[in-house]
Amino acid sequence: MIHQQKVVVVLPAYNAEKTLKQTISEIPMDLVDALVLVDDASTDKTFQLAHSMSITKIIRHDFNKGYGGNQKTCYDTALALGADIVIMLHPDYQYTPKLIPAMSEIIASGLYHVVIGSRILGRGAIKGGMPRYKYLFNRLLTLIQNLLMNQKLSEYHSGYRAFSRTVLETINYSANSDDFVFDNQMLSQVFYAGFEIAEITCPTKYFKEASSINFSRSFKYGLGVLQTSLFYFLQKLGILHCKIYSKR
Repeated sequence: MIHQQKVVVVLPAYNAEKTLKQTISEIPMDLVDALVLVDDASTDKTFQLAHSMSITKIIRHDFNKGYGGNQKTCYDTALALGADIVIMLHPDYQYTPKLIPAMSEIIASGLYHVVIGSRILGRGAIKGGMPRYKYLFNRLLTLIQNLLMNQKLSEYHSGYRAFSRTVLETINYSANSDDFVFDNQMLSQVFYAGFEIAEITCPTKYFKEASSINFSRSFKYGLGVLQTSLFYFLQKLGILHCKIYSKR
């Protein structure tokens, strides 16, 4: 708990058996009130391993619902547990749990309702081994998104995020895609609802066990990102009316 606000960390897991223990070991449990792990029908022993650890709530999907579908369960569960601050941390150890206190403080102090751990600030992406094509892809998409959405984020594609309860109760994240583009749709909803987003420098690690989508999935994701940004632009002009921008 921080400033009398309950902090819940959600872990959207898929085949995280080899990295889960290390991720959990670095979470500052003196600050975090609850951990929620949602196993998206992993084919390894993620679910069994999770039960041997100090995790507050463990949920297993009967079938793979996708990255976005996993997050929907994560956020629904965190809100049901009474979370005031919800932090999404990938259990593949790509992002360091040591930033949880800083992200929580920014939200708990009332400065911002959303915080993103940016891999681009401070050159963390290249240092951490991000493939060059993904880095260039990231920069190009971010440039286009900032232009269409009239924002100035360093990146829209980090999976390390913190939200206030107010944001999660305002935006209609359940209407989003169940695929990877969920992340971008969510940020567009945050901006459309009038919230601002803070960014902090986040080191990252790319290695064999870290989750990463291949080139074809990356290309599909990129098209979804461009579509989301264009729909946001048209929505703001009043030309289009997208379901994802409706109220909960």
